[in-house]
Amino acid sequence: MRPPQSDPLRAAGVVLAAGPSRRMALGGSKMLLALEGEALARRAARRALGAGLSPVVVVLGRDAEGVRATLVGLDCDCVVNPDFEGPTSTSLHHGLRRLAATTEAAVILLGDMVHVSEEMIARLVGAAQESDAPLVVSRYGNVTAPPLLFRRALFGELLAWRGEGCGKAVVQRHGDEAVFLDWPADRLADVDTPEDFQRLGA
Repeated sequence: MRPPQSDPLRAAGVVLAAGPSRRMALGGSKMLLALEGEALARRAARRALGAGLSPVVVVLGRDAEGVRATLVGLDCDCVVNPDFEGPTSTSLHHGLRRLAATTEAAVILLGDMVHVSEEMIARLVGAAQESDAPLVVSRYGNVTAPPLLFRRALFGELLAWRGEGCGKAVVQRHGDEAVFLDWPADRLADVDTPEDFQRLGA
């Protein structure tokens, strides 16, 4: 492990909030659902901003304008993925392409992982600040999942990858170089079905 960088790592956030919400039977995006009085998309973007990520890009898809309206007042950049019915990688690609060349790393988050906190995101950036590792991976027991931090050196591989998840093949390819942060299993919870939302709301 190297000494900490003297300058803060320029880490951006990419919030994936474009999914088709097929299992919710809503007629609209699940990102509009309110948990503790706050839409899921806004909750994720606000926490990314609160952790110090800049810029924070929110990738929209289903009901894009409705979701965009929930983000009013937050200093985030929205980009629409017209292929939101396709694999998750299409949204990831739109988010990464929105980042400036000066961005040194990107933290990838899912808008429906409602228990990811500012502290978790900030600790990923802190771990990257103190390491040469090309990625910092969240681990929940035996499961790896977002938030995930990728340094710019891996952006090309992420943009070449196509599939579901958040660059899973890239994480597996570089697993022996990664820094892993372990979190309680309950932080892995996400909203895929009405039952998920009712359980988390309770």
